[in-house]
Amino acid sequence: MLEILLDTYGDGAVLAMAGALVGLLFGAAAQHSRFCLRAATVELAERRIGARVAVWLIAFSAGVLSVQGAIALGWLDVSAARPLAATGSLSGAIIGGLMFGAGMILARGCASRLLVLSASGNLRALVAGLVLTLVAQASLRGFLSPAREGLATLWTVPGGAARNLLNTVSLSSEAAAGIAVLILLGSFALAHVRKVRPTHALAAALVGLAVGLGWLATYAIAQSSFEVVPISSVTFTGPSTDTLMGLVNETALPLGFGVGLVPGVFVGAGGMALVTGDWKIERFGSGTPMERYLIGAALMGFGSMLAGGCAVGAGMSGGAIFALTAWIAVGAMWLGAMATHLALSARSPHAALG
Repeated sequence: MLEILLDTYGDGAVLAMAGALVGLLFGAAAQHSRFCLRAATVELAERRIGARVAVWLIAFSAGVLSVQGAIALGWLDVSAARPLAATGSLSGAIIGGLMFGAGMILARGCASRLLVLSASGNLRALVAGLVLTLVAQASLRGFLSPAREGLATLWTVPGGAARNLLNTVSLSSEAAAGIAVLILLGSFALAHVRKVRPTHALAAALVGLAVGLGWLATYAIAQSSFEVVPISSVTFTGPSTDTLMGLVNETALPLGFGVGLVPGVFVGAGGMALVTGDWKIERFGSGTPMERYLIGAALMGFGSMLAGGCAVGAGMSGGAIFALTAWIAVGAMWLGAMATHLALSARSPHAALG
């Protein structure tokens, strides 16, 4: 069946269709579950392990379980994935992760959350998301790229076994999947204690499942195609820049998984917001200063390109395949976000709310 689709429509179109389907699931599930790394870091910074932490843990452990379970069953091989196979930057993961974490506190959402909120009528998130995308493009290929490259080369790690965290700790995919099951069950229990609605907890698990489906879909297409197809999963900064630049610079948008993913997430989140009655226009106001959003978006745009991904691209997709730099990056995001929240709270009790 897949071979027929590839022969009929071509690799790019099939990848875009797969991205759109995964995006629809991710967007709808992220909107309904209120999945948000920023909110989870705020809870932890305030010494609370509440509903937001529970939702994030459910999504993360479900993502690890779906990916490592597929690897253990022989359905997936991620050894050629860029987060594992290519040379990585430890300095980029640390510095970029800290910048991204600080930025998502200032902008009140990471890259994925801004896209989901934009689809539900939040104009603040839409503006911040556009700025994030433009800064990310400048960091990748524009005037900020020399600074990014200079920071990234300060401390590198070779691709292959050295970048695979499971190899480093001598842990098999079967064992990783088993640990993920235990954490997932514990996270569901925590969600119950913290009075997370069952449908929100289930939707959080679907967020993680979407990450696994992304890896499986691109791997299956790569195995069936005669062309070299890079395997990847859900991530937002790179695909958002590719989509925006393609729309601006090209008469025909080059198709790929990311090009389908971004509109898929937007439609899925917007549709869910309409169905649940959560769609409403939200603008900047006296309590939501635009300059804070712009600074935060700029920090996330540069930080995500330096760290090798956003809170989902590195934190979920990269984390699920146990890429060393991804785990370091998401740890730095937690630290950067918590420190920024505490700093804002110390300056003004109302500065970090929202």
